[in-house]
Amino acid sequence: MSTKENRSTGNVEETNTAAAAGTRLDPWFNTYADRALGMKQSEVRSLFSVANRPEVVSLAGGMPNIAGLPLDFLADMTARLIRDRGTKILQYGGGQGEEELREMITEVMRPDGIRAHPDDITVTTGSQQALDIISEIFINPGEVVLAEAPSYVGALGTFRAYQASVVHVPMDEFGLIPERLEETILQLQRAGRPIKFLYTIPNFHNPAGVCLSLERRPQIVDICRRHHVLIVEDNPYGLLGFDGDPLPALQSLNPDGVVYLGSFSKTFAPGYRVGWALAPSAVTQRVLLANENALLCPTTFGQLSIAEYLKTYDWYQQVKEYRQVYHERGAAMQRALKTHLPMCEWNQPDGGFYTWVKLPDGLDAQSMLPRAVTQLVAYVSGTAFYADGNGHDHMRLSFCYPTPEAIEEGVRRLSVVVQNELEVVEMFGVKGSQTKPPRNIEMPEPDLK
Repeated sequence: MSTKENRSTGNVEETNTAAAAGTRLDPWFNTYADRALGMKQSEVRSLFSVANRPEVVSLAGGMPNIAGLPLDFLADMTARLIRDRGTKILQYGGGQGEEELREMITEVMRPDGIRAHPDDITVTTGSQQALDIISEIFINPGEVVLAEAPSYVGALGTFRAYQASVVHVPMDEFGLIPERLEETILQLQRAGRPIKFLYTIPNFHNPAGVCLSLERRPQIVDICRRHHVLIVEDNPYGLLGFDGDPLPALQSLNPDGVVYLGSFSKTFAPGYRVGWALAPSAVTQRVLLANENALLCPTTFGQLSIAEYLKTYDWYQQVKEYRQVYHERGAAMQRALKTHLPMCEWNQPDGGFYTWVKLPDGLDAQSMLPRAVTQLVAYVSGTAFYADGNGHDHMRLSFCYPTPEAIEEGVRRLSVVVQNELEVVEMFGVKGSQTKPPRNIEMPEPDLK
């Protein structure tokens, strides 16, 4: 009888099925690295093939609405760049990114209160790659990463790939709860479990839609400073508040204790695949080495195109136009929820892309999803945003891409599914999935109403 070590737990167990898979279905099964065996497709990605069908109203994806981009201007700008600087923009570049873009990025971060030097910025292929690099250089298998409950599905997938142990910290309507953060840190320290960093999305959180309050920002920074916990601040939505300028970044409160991740995907266009990491100088050197090892250099074409756009177009006015569009669609989502899903609870975001909806007791968002697709509407189950099995009673609804009319119709279709599920619960007494918090650490479900 063949045996194989279970790499995720360290136990030895019988694996006849796995061994058979290794010889019949995948002849390379037994040669993969440990980290590859823990990879799985995210619930968001697995929805794409269905959600992108034209007859389905997708409230699932976080795609920005780029219809308002100045396409004629961009076409002329790109033609001019190729004509005047073609041998530059079509060539390899430096591993840290083009200096002229890094200089412009310092200006893009100024509304967040950040005063940075271009030498501390590394350009990456989207902020997702920056997150991967940070995980690579900090995480050893089994070490702890703190993350809000819930947290960004792409981050959880990256942490899983590097075999981190994700410990969630509760949120409420004002964001991450400082007292619970310190309690969790102390519990982990007493248990002898090193913490590599706190991963947080302070502005218009994905998926929860909440914004970390002004009062709590210095508290979070102070707690992490006192306990020597690095903060990884992911801020793709910071400029997309519906009313006014953004709150100060955590990085602005402690530049030496925060790695700040930024992206042009939400405020400009995701197709360029350009993001960045702003880090303390010593960390930047390791980020740069990892970046060069992974891809030699980020896209020169994308970088210089964005730099030219930032220099020659009123990019901040374009951001303001985005804000207005998302504000209107967020309001449409609120109206539709009040009209069609009054039996649910939800937050009212002040920016960003998402509304976090709590289902009535007994309903399970994950098991309900196939029936929603049958009704030609898609969402993301809350389970995608937890590393510990929670989230069955929540769903993320995106208002960024559908028109207000499509949002209203999508929520109406969703209400049919929810009402049918409630009738089943009432008739048969069926209850939703019961999940448990992580062992040894108290992690109640966040109240995000």
